[in-house]
Amino acid sequence: MTKGEIVSADSRQVYRCLEIGTAKPLESEMQGVTHHCIDIRNPDEIFSAGEYGKMARQIISEIYSRNHLPIICGGSGLYIRALVDGMFSDASRDPEIRKKVKEEAEEKGLAELYNRLVKIDPEAAEKIHPNDRKRILRAIEVYEITGQPISVVQKENTRSSGFTAHFWGLKWPRPILYQRINERVDAMLEKGLVEEVQGLKAKGWGPELNALDSVGYKELFAHFRGEIEYEEAVELIKRNTRRFAKKQMIWFRRDSRIQWVDMEEPVDWQGIAQRILADLEKQM
Repeated sequence: MTKGEIVSADSRQVYRCLEIGTAKPLESEMQGVTHHCIDIRNPDEIFSAGEYGKMARQIISEIYSRNHLPIICGGSGLYIRALVDGMFSDASRDPEIRKKVKEEAEEKGLAELYNRLVKIDPEAAEKIHPNDRKRILRAIEVYEITGQPISVVQKENTRSSGFTAHFWGLKWPRPILYQRINERVDAMLEKGLVEEVQGLKAKGWGPELNALDSVGYKELFAHFRGEIEYEEAVELIKRNTRRFAKKQMIWFRRDSRIQWVDMEEPVDWQGIAQRILADLEKQM
């Protein structure tokens, strides 16, 4: 059987020092299997989906050269899209313009910027939720820098992956999924998530960084600032994780290429792996 290598498509596991809050795999869990795209940036460094796509394509090419099978795992739909379908290089960045756009959002409100996006780039606005602050600001920033809508820039600078991808997704019944999320948050706290965030804070890193504007981190930073009690922070982490999981499912359900595996407990991971491998062999 061909040996596999894991290529992480998790947009937070790329950052060092974010161990517990990102559920980064332990050495014992990797079981000698090579993992890529984990611990490659510090939290205060910018790393985009476009950069990920370029890096991961190169890694996959190297995996193929070893006659191994690349297995892409992770939950960031944008990263997977950048890798498989291609995405513009994301080189259009200007710190001053980004700062100006952020200040405009604070001053006028996100709805004002979204309405502006609808006028300058209705195609992008249709795909971006009115509350998706990050993507709205990014679209406005690209327009300010290039003078072109981000939808146009993406099309003109997109690179395809050059390989055929096969997709499988795990589909949990919602009650079980939410229970597993709640239990996972409790386990993270028991493992030392609070201490991990305190350590990040001691290094001068905070939720103003894209890497730490994430579920599990931003709620505890709010607790450290005295804005919410610890118990409230825990409940917010659980609630926001459930909401994030719902958004992920909405994103991935749009992709007709994904073959869904119905999950139940107790989980037969070995059986699921064998089923996927059998399906893969039929398709190759």
